[in-house]
Amino acid sequence: MTSSILIVGCGAIGGLFASALSKVSNVVAYDANTDHVKAINSGGLRITGKSPRVARITATADAASLDGAVFDAVIFLIKSKFTAEALAQLQPRLAGRPLLVTLQNGMGNAEVLMTAPDATVVRGVTMNAGRYVGPGEIENLIEGKSWLGPVRGTVEAIRPLATLFTAAGYPTEVLADPMGAVWSKFVFNSVMNPVGALMMGDNAARYDVPEMRALIDDMAAECMAVVRGLGGAFAFAPMEFVDKTRAGQMPMSKHAGSMALDIARGAPTEIDELTGFIVREGERLGIPVTTCKTVYRLVKGLEQAAQRRVPQPR
Repeated sequence: MTSSILIVGCGAIGGLFASALSKVSNVVAYDANTDHVKAINSGGLRITGKSPRVARITATADAASLDGAVFDAVIFLIKSKFTAEALAQLQPRLAGRPLLVTLQNGMGNAEVLMTAPDATVVRGVTMNAGRYVGPGEIENLIEGKSWLGPVRGTVEAIRPLATLFTAAGYPTEVLADPMGAVWSKFVFNSVMNPVGALMMGDNAARYDVPEMRALIDDMAAECMAVVRGLGGAFAFAPMEFVDKTRAGQMPMSKHAGSMALDIARGAPTEIDELTGFIVREGERLGIPVTTCKTVYRLVKGLEQAAQRRVPQPR
């Protein structure tokens, strides 16, 4: 069983996985937020909300401190746009041949990890959700299943990691081809994340307003058409969570998606790696993506406005 893990990005999802995995393995977190790193090292990583706990892990913001370190797996949970930079910082310093794993939102992350010669590259998705509250604290919002599969390498090579996830309390399925699960979660994120941001983090507005329900349905249809145009298929219905919530089969969460949280704090979003990907590929393939394009443009403007409105650290 994998016993030494490096979590790259100890924010919302990274923090959840770091704390869970610390129960069954040695975990180190690499994060650029120095206040967060200091708080974790001094008082532990505190998880509030569902399954509250305090995890005692080592955290660092200095890649040089990892010189010669040996890990069985390096799990990338930073925002997509920072993946290449993080890999460049870490790759020359780490010893051995760890699995390189992406559980990130958006497209392009696995392709970045594939630039590491001969590394086993793992792609996956998770239905877990959380939010960064402040230095040393993550709120656990949703607990769900995860999927992993090889991009380069074998199923057998990654089974120990999936076993570790499951032992940590995060049930994980190994797939020979992970893309069905990836596409399903990708469509959900490409629709619900930007809509949640436009609704200023009010999840109920995504369900209670008829016009928003229609917008969501139109976006989902466009996204699924693009994925099918790319030759993709779905491991599960991308909007199943939404359908069950609308039908009253699942309780409505207060969580409106990570993009809404990014907008609230004036941080860069992953709109380009999510809905932006659908727009670019739809136009390339000649598939109409009118609704997605409009939402993409609105979120790009909202992102700029939020960054001007929220004071940024120097």
